[in-house]
Amino acid sequence: MKTLVVGATGMVGGAICRRLIANGVPVRALVRTTSAPEKILALQAAGVETVVGDLRDRPSLAHACAGVDAVVTTASSMPFAYVPGENDIRRVDWDGEANLINAAKAASVKHFVYTSFSSHIDLDFPLRNAKRAVEKHLKDSGLSYTILRPSYFMEVWLSPAVGFDAANAKVAIYGDGTRPISWIAVDDVAALAVASLSQAGARNKTLELGGPEALTPLQVVTTFEALSGRTFEKQFVPATALEAQQTAASDPMQQSFSGLMRCYAAGDTIEMRDVLRLLPVELSSVRDFARQALVGA
Repeated sequence: MKTLVVGATGMVGGAICRRLIANGVPVRALVRTTSAPEKILALQAAGVETVVGDLRDRPSLAHACAGVDAVVTTASSMPFAYVPGENDIRRVDWDGEANLINAAKAASVKHFVYTSFSSHIDLDFPLRNAKRAVEKHLKDSGLSYTILRPSYFMEVWLSPAVGFDAANAKVAIYGDGTRPISWIAVDDVAALAVASLSQAGARNKTLELGGPEALTPLQVVTTFEALSGRTFEKQFVPATALEAQQTAASDPMQQSFSGLMRCYAAGDTIEMRDVLRLLPVELSSVRDFARQALVGA
């Protein structure tokens, strides 16, 4: 089943490509003219066919979808490719993904896998609204589909990028830190995405994805402290401050980050038993992630 991966130079998309190649599946990756050359070369060295295109360029998507059996998309303008008014949530995460769905349908693609995010991430903000609109468009398209709704990625939300600085034992906690979250590893989402391509039971399903346990942010900090032998300095950002930040923001990316942080503060617990019966994947724990993150810290 030849598979087109869109978002292949990102964390999740790259992991999906590696897994598909390891499974002997022919992979085509959509890359942009502005994609990092070293990432394109790494894909090609792994055996991935690359094709230049852009979610905003419909003809390029028709070319990319020609001759493939499945499409997996993890692409987003946020955070690294974001350019207001040019490469943003409206043009990429909303219109661009809809363009891809339309191109896949026109090319008679057999199955389409879309990476959204958890149903508990459901406040009114631009990225959430784009994700839900694309989900609806995909369901209405007539394509066979799987919608993946992962919770918060450990590699992002337990990293310095959002204030979780394990190396310096300093963390930002959104809300009071007492609401559990089913933190999930990037590679586990990739494994579940790949498994969904060959599992008939995943067809026309929306799958909520989380890790093996739900831990509060404070429990996560305790885990890191126990493994590192250090006491972490905690800075709490109240939910009211996050709401005010979202209200005051004029840029859709900043509105979306504030919205994501507000949903983090509210918690996101996901029960995985049914999904794991359908797609048997061994999930990584926060403790597993912490051990790796603390190496050399």
